[in-house]
Amino acid sequence: MSKRDDSLFRHPAFVAFWFARIASSFGFQMLSVAVGWQIYAITGRAFDLGLIGLVQFVPSVVLALPAGHVADQFERRRIVLIGQIVEWLAIVVLAALTLTRHVHEIGILALVFVIGVAKAFEFPSLQSMLPALVPASILPRAMAVNASAGQAAMIMGPALGGLLYVAGPGVVYVVAAVLYLVAATLMSRLRYEQAPPKREPATLKTLFAGVHFIRERKDVLGVISLDLFAVLLGGATALLPIFAKDILHTGPWGLGLLRAAPAVGALLMSLWLARHNLQRRVGPIMFAAVAGFGVATLVFALSTTLWLSLLALFALGAFDMVSMVIRSSLVQLDTPDDMRGRVSAVNAIFINTSNQLGEFESGMLAAWMGAVHATVLGGVGTLLVVGLWMAMFPTLRRRQRLQVEATVPDEPAADTL
Repeated sequence: MSKRDDSLFRHPAFVAFWFARIASSFGFQMLSVAVGWQIYAITGRAFDLGLIGLVQFVPSVVLALPAGHVADQFERRRIVLIGQIVEWLAIVVLAALTLTRHVHEIGILALVFVIGVAKAFEFPSLQSMLPALVPASILPRAMAVNASAGQAAMIMGPALGGLLYVAGPGVVYVVAAVLYLVAATLMSRLRYEQAPPKREPATLKTLFAGVHFIRERKDVLGVISLDLFAVLLGGATALLPIFAKDILHTGPWGLGLLRAAPAVGALLMSLWLARHNLQRRVGPIMFAAVAGFGVATLVFALSTTLWLSLLALFALGAFDMVSMVIRSSLVQLDTPDDMRGRVSAVNAIFINTSNQLGEFESGMLAAWMGAVHATVLGGVGTLLVVGLWMAMFPTLRRRQRLQVEATVPDEPAADTL
């Protein structure tokens, strides 16, 4: 490979894609803060905060398979662009209603639902574009750099949104709208070459083709299902308020540090991965990273000091980033281009479902046996899943390289407010 090809930022399409990702991610995180505060200020009901997640979760799951089919039938860049324009329009309406004092809880939730629908269609196309923007040999680094944008937004976006909210929610919405407009402009100017897709009618067979593909490709099934069960069992972050108040005896500032620690670990690891390509022993490294995630969960569960808990959560985020980069790269590289949209859509269902159910599972177990015991059980369960998956997927355990090493027969965190 030439030195030119080895540098991510010598690929103009990737640069435009990355800056668009930064702008939209920051805009979305700022939007999430404003929507939550505004709805709670209007109603004063915690139940309504749950509705914010519900009106996004429903379209993300219900529309995932149709969105994957669309991603494989039409130009993906255009689908992403349309999605971002729809999201921008919804934010503009939200800003206008807020600034003119005509805003209402139902109106906010309806616009958030529109954003959720647009994101449901945007996600599979966005994920499927990345392999076409850089050579396959540096895709893992591209995945890491792309992830760094999301992690940086998760750390700094809410803080910026909170500071701007002092001037009013309308100001936050205006700034978020500007960022989305920047993202859409960059996406519209991105030079993206996609082979003309083979148009097929939307039948049950084509809609579920991604599910069939994953079942046939054992390595892809292994990494996607590993992520599902690891997230389901290792949901320690959902219990952070309990640990902060009752175990670590700290206040809101301590809770803020605990929430930021995994994202900081993930961000720093993504920056390291962006400079160091994963070339060998990717299977063992992935399983080791998920095992590290489990061990970090156990350390956090048993810690009674703030500094050790922060260190454990920092390590948890770093291990998760290593696993995510390998899993996402492997899924994309093992999937032919004409199937990437549908496979990414199925992956999105797994991700969204595991995140939501993982929080629910952690909450139920904590209510039953206490937060510490529930988190210990999650950490032990993650380690058991690693051992079981290593036995069930031996080719994945022995996998050395991310690139496909043989001809593939007819055969990768959703955002929520």
